[in-house]
Amino acid sequence: MKKIRIGSGAGYGGDRVEPAIEVMEKGNLDYVIFETLAERTIAIAQQEKLNNPDKGYNGLLEYRMEKVLPLAAEKGIKVITNMGAANPLAAIKVIKEMAIEKNIKGLKIAAVIGDDIYDSIDDYMDYDILELEGNLSTIKDNIVSANVYTGAEGIAEALKNGANIVVTGRCSDPALVVGPLVYEFGWDYSNISEIGNAIMVGHLLECGGQITGGYFADPKFKDVPEPWKLGFPIAEISENGDVEISKVDGSGGIINRHTVTEQLLYEIHNPSEYITPDGIADYTNVVLEEVKENVVSVKGGTGKERPATLKASIGYKDGFIAEGEISYGGTTAYSRAELAKEIVEKRLEIIGATFDEIRFDFIGCNSLYKDSISSSMNDFNNVKDVRLRVAARTKTKKEAQAIVNEVETLYTNGPAAGGGATKNIKAIVAVCSIFVPRENIKTTVVYEEV
Repeated sequence: MKKIRIGSGAGYGGDRVEPAIEVMEKGNLDYVIFETLAERTIAIAQQEKLNNPDKGYNGLLEYRMEKVLPLAAEKGIKVITNMGAANPLAAIKVIKEMAIEKNIKGLKIAAVIGDDIYDSIDDYMDYDILELEGNLSTIKDNIVSANVYTGAEGIAEALKNGANIVVTGRCSDPALVVGPLVYEFGWDYSNISEIGNAIMVGHLLECGGQITGGYFADPKFKDVPEPWKLGFPIAEISENGDVEISKVDGSGGIINRHTVTEQLLYEIHNPSEYITPDGIADYTNVVLEEVKENVVSVKGGTGKERPATLKASIGYKDGFIAEGEISYGGTTAYSRAELAKEIVEKRLEIIGATFDEIRFDFIGCNSLYKDSISSSMNDFNNVKDVRLRVAARTKTKKEAQAIVNEVETLYTNGPAAGGGATKNIKAIVAVCSIFVPRENIKTTVVYEEV
């Protein structure tokens, strides 16, 4: 029975590269995937592209490809990634240039495009926003990006046409695995069990080291061996849909029923209806078995028909975040931090500061659980190390500057012995969502060859 091996090379945009190299060198792979996009990531990438039309792809593309390209060519591993972000076409040109510089020949590099609907965003102004009240027209002037989550069809098409490297924009995370499985095994979208199973495999691999113990680790409760050299996961998939999840021998981390279960349920909201562009996966009958150390068999993934709509992430400008911090230490650290908070509050009243939201945290005391829970857990008066954090959301940068300046002036205006003051202002690109008809979205594939 035919089997293929797919390794994970990244679980987010800034992930480590060493585990990816390890899994390519030692994992006997057919494919490696690099999943690097989050909701806000592509909106930020769109802004970069606006400033420079040759940018907008993942910022670590060159860094990763410097190491990945020679290995992929040497071992015949096909690379599937959404590092194209807002600009897959620019990304494949960069990869082509790098291959030429390294004298790597015989590569076909594909860009899957069609997810970017910014140029036609006016067609969707009367569409309801999922997270906000009202329709898209309410934020029309602030929109900076619009990208639809696409499925695996373009990836499978590129592989069918001989691509060695496939770069996408905002495809769904599992699609990076669904594409190779559809291509290799001829799995059909009409077979909801096959596609549901493929989505499940993609979901298990998409977060990299989470499934090998990274997100699982909790000392004394859930110990993980050598997490500082955490290995990335490998899925060996049989044509009948059976899957085994493993990692490279000698790598850090752990794979067992518990780590796989945690990743299986991660971010899916409803285990019986995990909605993706390729289909709706159903995990309710999944069976996990530890077949040997660090190898887990996964069976029973199925699914339902593809949804009629696709989710589009809309990036929009949403003001500024002002953040100022200062530390207090010693016997009366908490009371001095409290006084500092009071001073900032009064100062903001005096100068007439304006903001949409503001919060004050005592880091180490109540920054996670706020006062009602934190006060029952801690005796604040015995805390000897407190850092005041003031954070506000404002409409303008000028308003943000006024707030952080008041935190910084605590240096010389008291309370006593404040230190380590910092201030930071950043423009916010927020994300909201709409559903668009599937038939509106057409993906195409563009090729470069070396």
